[in-house]
Amino acid sequence: MKARFKFMRGLGRFARRDRGTQLVELAIVLPIFVLMFAAVAEFGRFFYTYTTLAKATRTGARYLMSQPVGKMDDNAKRLVLCGNPTVCADKDVIISGLTMDQVKIDRSGGVAGVLPDAVKVRIEGFYYEPIFDLGKLTGNSSLSLKIELAPSTMMQSLPTTPII
Repeated sequence: MKARFKFMRGLGRFARRDRGTQLVELAIVLPIFVLMFAAVAEFGRFFYTYTTLAKATRTGARYLMSQPVGKMDDNAKRLVLCGNPTVCADKDVIISGLTMDQVKIDRSGGVAGVLPDAVKVRIEGFYYEPIFDLGKLTGNSSLSLKIELAPSTMMQSLPTTPII
């Protein structure tokens, strides 16, 4: 009976000791927090990249609506690429990896040499490069988070004749 009592007393002491439990809890929770932080940071970068490209296409379309047809295409592409219609160097690009070849301009309506009825500025072939790419980390390309971004903006001119 005394042996059983000693065993129960030792078991009770063991149950009351909580040395190291914080370390175990940290080992369980830390990977989850790191994964959540990485996901939030990656989503923020993705959203920033997309909205920056969308604003750039909007600026290019607005610029082209005030210019003669076909005269200022390169200036508009530089404006989309660097935010400046006249000077654009590699170090000035608003989003790294974006090139002038990826900026496309489409016009519709209007008369040649005159203001168009509508202008569409779009970005084609630009891929978002994530920092935490699951495809690279796991070696499985099907899990890759490399996504094509293709924002576009279409602006139409206001009608010049009164509508009755």
